[in-house]
Amino acid sequence: MTKDDEHGEIIDLNWYRVLGKSWTCAGCSEKHQGIFDLACVKPDAWPGSEQYLPNSFADGGMDGLSEDFCVLDGQHYFVRCILPVPLIGAPGQQFAFGVWSTLSKKNFAVYTDTFDSGEQASLGPWFGWFSNRLKGYPDTFNLKCQVHPQGGRTRPWLELEETDHPLSRESREGVSFDRLVEIYSLYGHSLG
Repeated sequence: MTKDDEHGEIIDLNWYRVLGKSWTCAGCSEKHQGIFDLACVKPDAWPGSEQYLPNSFADGGMDGLSEDFCVLDGQHYFVRCILPVPLIGAPGQQFAFGVWSTLSKKNFAVYTDTFDSGEQASLGPWFGWFSNRLKGYPDTFNLKCQVHPQGGRTRPWLELEETDHPLSRESREGVSFDRLVEIYSLYGHSLG
């Protein structure tokens, strides 16, 4: 680590190996650009196929899974969100988990009705339950969260309830380079 005298912040030089650069992952052999997010394809409660329906399925009140919405048993409503995690030693940079959260039926209807307009920044925040179990953490399923819709057809961001749970703490305080290397490794990727 070195100190950035101009801004007075600690900079971890390990980030310079990957930020803004192309690199080949030793774990999956894919070429990645910089830091990339990890995504859950469905809420953990969804028992069906991971094959996505068009988003319009949600208008008909039927059960289904799309890239953005999920309805289960006509009474459980989920939206795809991002959980941003700051990078310690890389000011202004972040990593994110693509995850799912529940919404109430009412808030889900408001969200889906306004989805195509992209004018959702004034909505919410709404209460939700975190709907995925992430590797490398104690059980993350059903952590309390706030869903913050964003404008411009950007997925909502999640804010976990402030607790001592490691995921809640890391989403507030950030992860070090070594911790992100560990998280990637759990998902079959390698920065090293």
